[in-house]
Amino acid sequence: MLCLRLLFPVALAILSVLVVWRPVAISASPEGSARAAKFVKTHEAKLRPLEVAAGLAWWNANISGKDEDFKEKERTQNRIDEALANPEAFRELKEIKRQGGIDDPVLAREIDVLYLAYLEKQVDPDLLKKITALANKVEKSFNVYRAKVDGKEMTDSEVRRILKNSKDSERRKEVWESSKAVGGVVEADLRELVKLRNEAATKLGFKNYHALQLFLNEQKGEDLIKLFDELDDLTREPFRAAKAEIDAKLVADYQVRTDQLMPWHYHDPFFQESPAVFAINIDTPYTKADLPGLCRQFYASIGLPVDEVLARSDLYEKPGKSPHAFCTDIDREGDVRVLANIVNNEYWMGTMLHEVGHSVYSSKNIPRSLPFPLRLESHILTTEGVAMMFERLSKQRAWLEKMGLHVSNPKEFDETAAKMQRNQLLIFSRWCQVMLRFEKGMYENPDQDLSALWWDLVEKYQLLKRPAGRKAPDYGSKIHIVSAPVYYHNYQMGQLLPRKCIMRSRATSIRVQIRTR
Repeated sequence: MLCLRLLFPVALAILSVLVVWRPVAISASPEGSARAAKFVKTHEAKLRPLEVAAGLAWWNANISGKDEDFKEKERTQNRIDEALANPEAFRELKEIKRQGGIDDPVLAREIDVLYLAYLEKQVDPDLLKKITALANKVEKSFNVYRAKVDGKEMTDSEVRRILKNSKDSERRKEVWESSKAVGGVVEADLRELVKLRNEAATKLGFKNYHALQLFLNEQKGEDLIKLFDELDDLTREPFRAAKAEIDAKLVADYQVRTDQLMPWHYHDPFFQESPAVFAINIDTPYTKADLPGLCRQFYASIGLPVDEVLARSDLYEKPGKSPHAFCTDIDREGDVRVLANIVNNEYWMGTMLHEVGHSVYSSKNIPRSLPFPLRLESHILTTEGVAMMFERLSKQRAWLEKMGLHVSNPKEFDETAAKMQRNQLLIFSRWCQVMLRFEKGMYENPDQDLSALWWDLVEKYQLLKRPAGRKAPDYGSKIHIVSAPVYYHNYQMGQLLPRKCIMRSRATSIRVQIRTR
């Protein structure tokens, strides 16, 4: 079968021009720079304490699930929105941007970043409050939900364990359906939230919220679709072949026919991970490992210590806590934290490497000399690219052994890990197609049959069979659609980024060799 390294050069060329960069004004003046610096200073004095308070409130709400913590989260977000919605401040910012004349490129970039932040909030304050209240309600409902089977609540890790290990198709179906039931809990509020977001976006002159968010993230929608169309063409047949091999193993495991394979047979609730159907169980080396300790050891070994990050983090399951994982920077001064729900397996080792990777790239090692508005990752896709580069180490035997873990049957482990890594890249690429195109379609027409749209895309891009008669809002069971809208495509772009960096470094090396001969 075709190797992935042969599939992506054209897509990488598109990626290199996808992010929109705004040029600095050519005609510089001391007056323009002074005016911009004054605005930035005033902004930071007002917004910085509000952002720190909101960061702490957001953290507390996600680790507790308590009503009072979510109310505080909403209150602090409203205060930020109120400050950014100030029409006088936005008029001044627009005038600074229009006149240009800023002789410092860093200061000019600050103005660009702040312009986008203020622009998003230039709508009716009451509409902003409605959006924040409803988004907060939906996020809380999602975070505190737990699948329930036979009257017993199940953690997310228990759901994953059964979908990975159970040979009972009916049991798998029950657990899968229960994990999706959160979609029904948030469906009505989510649809209303989409409409409110669209209302705000259209008042700002954008087609819908999806288009607005791409603009705010300095991305071009037409180039994004062109990139994903190219990836669709490149991955379609390799994915079909990889899935056929996986299907053959699943058929043998579950004693069903190929046409009887259903979404709950594919181990991951969304089929965004490679099913563990090959010779070796790559979870085994991690069974008794200290996953935070391995992160601490690894990042220290490359000169990026994370002891303070881990000390502030909340890493294990508990009631009410968000069942997923993220890294957050509270103050852009070093208070960086990871929320996780660790279980001793390869999935959570990769997740921890990923989230801690965010901390060393996007937060902890950014110089404090950089202005506060710029003290974060250069773009979403870059931080995801770095995080996913670190994540891949969890499947590499050389890394495990370097970290002191024992790997039985090295040859079989390498073969299994390589197969799963290749499958993972294909499977995840197809899953990202679903996410991008569903969100785009949802914001273009939130009144359509969203369940039909979801399953049409799942069938087309993931080749999964739609359960007969199923009309449940399964799209609402994906946290990013609920809490991180118009974000997911950056994961796929992040997957391409390390490969592009490698290609660029090789090209540079070749040019250097030619010049020195």
